[in-house]
Amino acid sequence: MASTSFKHIATLFKKDLLLEVRQQYTFYGILLYIASTTFVVYLTLGQPEYETWNALFWVVQLFVCINAVAKSFLAESRGRMLYFYSIAGARDFVLSKLLFNAVLMLLMTALSLVVFTLFLGDAVEKFLPYLGISLLGGMGLSFVFTFLAAIAAKAQQQAALMAIMGFPVVIPELLLLSKVSKIAFADVVQAGLWQMLLLLVAFDIMVIILSIILFPFLWKD
Repeated sequence: MASTSFKHIATLFKKDLLLEVRQQYTFYGILLYIASTTFVVYLTLGQPEYETWNALFWVVQLFVCINAVAKSFLAESRGRMLYFYSIAGARDFVLSKLLFNAVLMLLMTALSLVVFTLFLGDAVEKFLPYLGISLLGGMGLSFVFTFLAAIAAKAQQQAALMAIMGFPVVIPELLLLSKVSKIAFADVVQAGLWQMLLLLVAFDIMVIILSIILFPFLWKD
């Protein structure tokens, strides 16, 4: 049973990956958005202080995630969904979406960090901790918006509905990420760091569990 489930997840993940490689417009469109936004910020602010640098980075990550993840369910037609329903279970399908969007967002986060460093200066004192927190935060954002995209796909005005539902949910995570990531700009370790990191991990696990539990009800609809 577990091997069959893993095979379904791997096959669906491969399908999304092949579509992304074949089309590529999403990847290059998001990359252009990152580069153009960062360049405009550079023309406006030059090389800002670390607090502004950090805030701008997470704002860009938010909109990158929305653009990258929004199509995960919205691009699937009803005919495709019926086909996937016949060959795989709801749990395998949503796990493959969560996995693919997490990998895509990890890549986009790393590219964003490189572009920010090139244009806005190397404001990060501890690069490796900041990279780890950024990857964790990007993955968490992808989980949230994948789950919201699954809900919004069942309603009209899907993209708008996902954004409306997403902002109240994701604001606490963004605030926590912004606070945790400040450790990379300081010489001393921030108090309560590990508790905040564990809270981020717990939040990601909670979203995955909710997706596994609730998506089958959407799937049957």
